[in-house]
Amino acid sequence: MSSCSGAAGAVETGSGVASPILLAKRPRLPEWLKVSLPTSNTFAKTRNLLQDLALHTVCESAKCPNHWECWSRGTATFMIAGDRCTRACGFCAVSTAKPLALETDEPQRVAEATRRMGLKHVVITAVARDDLADGGAEHFRKTIEAVRGLNPGIVVEVLTPDFLDRDFALDMVLGATPDVFNHNLETVRRLTPSVRHRATYDRSLSVLSKAKERCGDRVYTKSGMMLGLGEREDEVVESLKDLRGARCDLLTLGQYLQPTPKHLPVVEFVKPEQFQRLGDIARDLGFVHVASGPLVRSSYHADDFSPVPPGAERPGGV
Repeated sequence: MSSCSGAAGAVETGSGVASPILLAKRPRLPEWLKVSLPTSNTFAKTRNLLQDLALHTVCESAKCPNHWECWSRGTATFMIAGDRCTRACGFCAVSTAKPLALETDEPQRVAEATRRMGLKHVVITAVARDDLADGGAEHFRKTIEAVRGLNPGIVVEVLTPDFLDRDFALDMVLGATPDVFNHNLETVRRLTPSVRHRATYDRSLSVLSKAKERCGDRVYTKSGMMLGLGEREDEVVESLKDLRGARCDLLTLGQYLQPTPKHLPVVEFVKPEQFQRLGDIARDLGFVHVASGPLVRSSYHADDFSPVPPGAERPGGV
């Protein structure tokens, strides 16, 4: 599925979308999608820390249904470059508006939050910044370097926009050597034009392929897809094959949930056993690590996967 960067929980607030969508009563969530509210005080501590450092998280901005659990575990996915996106994807709850100027001290604030939270694996994402010549790539680079400088030995995972497939922007991010480079395919080829604003299916595959070409086994590449938007299983399998064709290593599959009545409706609640079957298919295709389930998001339990040191044998001989 998408990162938190896309598929989100059912919350009644609005944001721009790619095309007009008829409002309809949203279907009731099946039992397997209902989550419990936190009972520990770690949730409040995480929230207060983020507020103290004036940081955005995709957990809140994209209305991720797992943010209760993640914040209660003392983890979060940092969203840099502001909370205003230049695109208006039909699935995403992040606000579409003219972005503000980049905050030059944000990389240091992310690094400090990572230190205070004691993270061993940090996930950094961003809104699409098509207003910037580099799409925000240099800001990614500075953030990665700041995090590494204050947190030696940490695993850094980035979840990036497509940067309009500009090589110099991609090279800027990869030059900071993240351990995991994630860019989401989001959905199958047929549905991409109606689900993703300005992004294209082939451009996303190109970004992932270039990342692997440039870095080889030094960087794990990762992608995620949302299910429940009306795709067929054979189309999903075809997309998995396309991702493996781009030498994508890691995969997440999760249920799309309509964040507001103005967003794309849920066509189907995919059953847990269907996620299991698709996860098995993905493993058979050669993905190094697969997370497939209704509540899976791109950065959900990202630390379940631990990159091997350079030069060591990778899982499955990949």
